[in-house]
Amino acid sequence: MSDNRTEADVAFIEALAELLARNDLAEIDVRRDYGENDSLSVRVTRQLAAPVAVAPAPLPAPIAAPLAAAAPAPAADDPAQHPGAVTSPMVGTAYLSPEPGATPFVTVGAAVTEGQTLLIIEAMKTMNHIPSPRSGTVRRILVTDSSPVEYGAPLMIIE
Repeated sequence: MSDNRTEADVAFIEALAELLARNDLAEIDVRRDYGENDSLSVRVTRQLAAPVAVAPAPLPAPIAAPLAAAAPAPAADDPAQHPGAVTSPMVGTAYLSPEPGATPFVTVGAAVTEGQTLLIIEAMKTMNHIPSPRSGTVRRILVTDSSPVEYGAPLMIIE
């Protein structure tokens, strides 16, 4: 292995680490083929900051008269748990139309058929068409054009 290739590999790994931080990603896994029986496999990961635990405030002393119970807060709407959620099959950048300025593939309220392209995810300079897993109506679009997406992130809700 030459020193030039080693330097190029180090620069490649540094570029991957920068891409990881710039797009707020947790992991990138890449394989670079140089020829027969000669390749470089790189997996760059980073530990995302864990939320800081806060000690609960002490409870006030009980009072003589009981208070009326407050209504429970509504549960957070988690689109990833929705049965009609379409999730990202990869890490990349989501595009809602085939090219800048073009009409989006789908809009909220649009009827879609199984296999119809919903959006494109660019990963490693490859444009990947994301097909609808089922027929139905687009109820929500959860990503914006040109936004980074993680593997498993909810993209749309189709009912």
